[in-house]
Amino acid sequence: MSCDDCKTEIFRQKIGRCKRCMWQLMALSVIGWPLWWWLYYDAPRDVNSIALLFFCSAFTGLLALHLIVLAYRRLRGRE
Repeated sequence: MSCDDCKTEIFRQKIGRCKRCMWQLMALSVIGWPLWWWLYYDAPRDVNSIALLFFCSAFTGLLALHLIVLAYRRLRGRE
């Protein structure tokens, strides 16, 4: 997933720097979690519920990784 702001395809170099990716992940997390809560909270063993739960967890986890690396780079003075 390459955007106009990132000139490289290497994941380690993009993590914590790609603002476009962070905004997309935030939007997907903000949309996904309430959607899961509203549609599938009552049926946590349903296949659709589990799939949406995994997608939401992946979006939120990757966003958390981006934010942790961003904070680390800012504190270390690399940005």
